[in-house]
Amino acid sequence: MSGNEPRPVPSAPPAPLARRPWALPSAVAAELDPDHAGRENKGDRRPRRTVRDWLVDFACFFVAVAIGMVGADAVGNNPNVSPGFAEADQVIGALACAAVWLRRRWPVGLAIAMVPVSVLSDTAGGATAVALFTLAVHRPFRYVGWIGGVSIAVVPFIYWLRPDADLPFLVVVLISMLINASVIGWGMFVRSRRQLLMSLRERAVRAENEAALRAEQAQRMARESIAREMHDVLAHRLTLLSVHAGALEFRPDAPREEIACAAGVIRESAHEALQDLREVIGVLRGGGDGEASGRPQPTLAALETLVAESRDAGMKVALDHRVADQDAVPAAVGRTAYRIAQEGLTNARKHAPGAEVSVLVSGAPGDGLTLSVRNPPPPGDVPDVPGSGQGLIGLTERATLAGGRIEHGMARDGGFSIDAWLPWDAPSGRGDEPKQT
Repeated sequence: MSGNEPRPVPSAPPAPLARRPWALPSAVAAELDPDHAGRENKGDRRPRRTVRDWLVDFACFFVAVAIGMVGADAVGNNPNVSPGFAEADQVIGALACAAVWLRRRWPVGLAIAMVPVSVLSDTAGGATAVALFTLAVHRPFRYVGWIGGVSIAVVPFIYWLRPDADLPFLVVVLISMLINASVIGWGMFVRSRRQLLMSLRERAVRAENEAALRAEQAQRMARESIAREMHDVLAHRLTLLSVHAGALEFRPDAPREEIACAAGVIRESAHEALQDLREVIGVLRGGGDGEASGRPQPTLAALETLVAESRDAGMKVALDHRVADQDAVPAAVGRTAYRIAQEGLTNARKHAPGAEVSVLVSGAPGDGLTLSVRNPPPPGDVPDVPGSGQGLIGLTERATLAGGRIEHGMARDGGFSIDAWLPWDAPSGRGDEPKQT
């Protein structure tokens, strides 16, 4: 590929998928989010409370107060509790309800403090439930397990100190344990659901990014395929134009017949280059290797035409074609072999003008297709024809994608050789299967 060919412009990195926002921003969502998305002040240890958080906190406070008032009324009407103890119960319950506002900052500490408070005060029952729920939402099970277990284990001790006036001891203990377990289970469910939503959102972001990367990779491969196809198709023609135009430039006093012949070759090569360009563009628009442009893609059968064109251009080419049935060669393999031979002839014309090039093609189904293009050192001076060596890199990639291999390099005598092997599978289903008895 010559240095004048345009290089593919790198595309912009794919934009990340916008994360689905919550109905109202939440400090809990930011805490569960590994990236802490939605934090307003990233320098703080914890995010600031949003409107949603304040609404939830007020709701939790009112729930604790409502349950505490029911508990205070029950304690006041309980004949098993003295009036002085009932008043202390209500004071402790009021302080516990006020401590609910600390549930976000110290969920573990508040839950631990509510265990002895629940033993001393029935009015603190609502605050204890809120503390257990907050602990289950904000902390993993290793905290919830032992703190919740202790809070449930002290329930019999509570009703042993202050028996219920209406229900039997066993019934009220079972109901209280069930309520505590339900509160803890509800909190764990909320935490699991939020973690699931976060996981699904991150998975969607990851899937979107992976899809964008795959699309970018496919686009890059398409650009490389376009560049490779453009080089393989046009380099042969344009090199021929360059050689003959250089001959006309360096030999302006050549005979009229040679000038006319060179001009004819230039005209024919320009026409063929234009046709090849239309062919490549048609194939790329069609998205395949078919006949979208109206001209079929070259196969191994077109190798003789390629050699004839090179001979008409003044090259010395010896073709040794040992493949008996050219139509049996798979189209992809034949096209790859054609491109390799085309690149070999193009390089020989540029770097070894006047040298006789030998092209050998052999192979059979099951053994593979072997192609060799060799040329001796040039007999005279070599004109300066621009080139970057990218064509050989493209041929290596072509052969590798086809499942074959290729070797190229300078020979010991100063010449150059290209040796390629391409897979050619043996046909199946020809009656060689063992017969069933």
